[in-house]
Amino acid sequence: MSSLEAVWVQRYDHPGASVVTGVFDILHVGHVRYLGAVAARGLPLVVGVEDDPRVRAWKGPSRPFNPAAERAEVLAALRAVTGVFIVTGPPEAHGPEDYIDLLAPMRPGALAHTAGDPHAGGRRAAAALLGADCWEMEAIPDRSTTRIVNAAGKG
Repeated sequence: MSSLEAVWVQRYDHPGASVVTGVFDILHVGHVRYLGAVAARGLPLVVGVEDDPRVRAWKGPSRPFNPAAERAEVLAALRAVTGVFIVTGPPEAHGPEDYIDLLAPMRPGALAHTAGDPHAGGRRAAAALLGADCWEMEAIPDRSTTRIVNAAGKG
């Protein structure tokens, strides 16, 4: 049994959706284009938002800028998004096996990630074990929360 749990904000209970997970801290055009491209492949889109303690452990004590509930609410308002859940659990639970246990009950049709994702190998392995497709989506150049924050600090 996984130590990760899905806390649903906008429930989607049907098999075959595409699933993406991430921080989505400051929603920007890169996120919108990425999520739109995943949804354009034709499956309902379900988004998992990493909870605040997990983000702090990975990105530092000043992150996230927006709490998980608000990040999830903003994502749920997007036309491309069908369901949203918050990923909760210990920060060290981030391997493929943790996400397999988390996502198995959802019976996803596809897992999507951006090109260059350092966890792409784990995502491909998880998709294979879940019987889902694995979609590698083009990254949107120069569009990231880190870039926005760094640019704001220089202004």
